[in-house]
Amino acid sequence: MRHLARALSLAALFVPTAAHAEDGPILLSPEAIGQIFCIARIGNDMSPVSGIVTADLAANVTDALHRSGAWAEAHPDEKPPLGDGVPWASFPDYAPECTVGPVALADGKALVTINYGFPDYPEANTSDELALVGVLDDHLGANRWRIDNVVFAHGYDLRQALNQAFVDFE
Repeated sequence: MRHLARALSLAALFVPTAAHAEDGPILLSPEAIGQIFCIARIGNDMSPVSGIVTADLAANVTDALHRSGAWAEAHPDEKPPLGDGVPWASFPDYAPECTVGPVALADGKALVTINYGFPDYPEANTSDELALVGVLDDHLGANRWRIDNVVFAHGYDLRQALNQAFVDFE
């Protein structure tokens, strides 16, 4: 029920009011980007996030998955570098709770806090940050927020993790 309420409140972010319906597509706020990210994490399906990342981050993820797949083909009896998937969070465990925390805006960038909760083990609660940048949409003539990186709780980040995953395998 809690997930349904969260999904409905997220859907409300996308419903244009009559005064704005003719203005065209609605640009997502940093908070909405964070909500989409959390819904994907809770649902254990990150495919919705593919549409809200920068082209550069998408290329890094695609390249890393391709490299991991090629490695798996060459070593069929061993776990590949990204055998657990893309490391979208600072920990590999499924978190039953994900909420959007504070958003910091500076110099045309945004940092969106993503809080992970483990009700049975609150000492494991942690937070990462989505690093957002504005990307020009040629069709709209406006910037759209896109995820350019995920900064993990311990200072490491997604881009570093994608590169580091292959160090021990090369």
